[in-house]
Amino acid sequence: MQPYRDMTHMIDAPAIRDAARRIAPHIRRTPLLHLPAAALGTPCDLTLKLELLQASGSFKTRGAFNRMLAGPLPAAGVVAASGGNHGAAVAYAARALGARAEIYVPEITGPAKLARIRAYGAHLVQGGATYDDARRASEARAAETGAMMVHAYDQPEVLIGQGTLALELEEDAPELTHVLVATGGGGLIGGMAAWYAGRADVVSVEPAACPTLHDALRAGAPTPAAVGGVAADSLGARQVGIAMFPIAQAFIHHAVLVPDEAILEARRRLWDACRLVVEPGGATALAALLCGAFTPPEGARVGIVLCGANTDPGSVG
Repeated sequence: MQPYRDMTHMIDAPAIRDAARRIAPHIRRTPLLHLPAAALGTPCDLTLKLELLQASGSFKTRGAFNRMLAGPLPAAGVVAASGGNHGAAVAYAARALGARAEIYVPEITGPAKLARIRAYGAHLVQGGATYDDARRASEARAAETGAMMVHAYDQPEVLIGQGTLALELEEDAPELTHVLVATGGGGLIGGMAAWYAGRADVVSVEPAACPTLHDALRAGAPTPAAVGGVAADSLGARQVGIAMFPIAQAFIHHAVLVPDEAILEARRRLWDACRLVVEPGGATALAALLCGAFTPPEGARVGIVLCGANTDPGSVG
């Protein structure tokens, strides 16, 4: 792998615009929902980017397609490791492109995400306690078979694909001054921060039980962090990606942590007020406003990315 500081030159606005054109036939341009502060009990009005309505149920479809369309697909197909959402996205993209997909997931992956991956026709392998265990198994399998490795967050093509979400958001809501994004391995927030490049304040929100980017920014380098809590299946990367870290250092000035209780409350309010079923990781960004982990400055125009909905609908309420 190249040094990450070299790879960051590939992750910029022109590359994101190219990716948006490349993946447009395969993804949905997800809508916005504008809410007054009283709707969810937040300190300001909100603009919600409804990425939970994306094909396969999360933003991960963007990066999966961009990676797989970047070059010829090998006969062996693609291999990916995932807590669930990335695996579903890769399986969905592989089916659309006529490729074989083999997905590795840890034991913590929930039934809804397992069912989604299987429904898209991928070969599913479950084992190991965490995403990191699944990642190591998938890398060994890709080396054995010659399949294309589609990393969940630490490949330039993947970050560039995720950055198309920010392109859409800025086009549809150019007035936003702050955009709150849930962070796991950093693929989504890295791509979004590369697009905004300081034009809006991109705020990282992580569960206190998975403080990956928070700890890396404090340490000055990607560093192993704890993995646990209610959102571990989607935000439980052991270490933030090296490809996104220089982008984070340059453009992400707020990295806040929220307790599990706030994440669960965010899910409940989204259901009660909007009838939106959001998985814990998808509700994490909103939790920062509900618990006071992030207080917008006066006059701020705030956007929230609701990034995933692969969950049991009966678990919300």
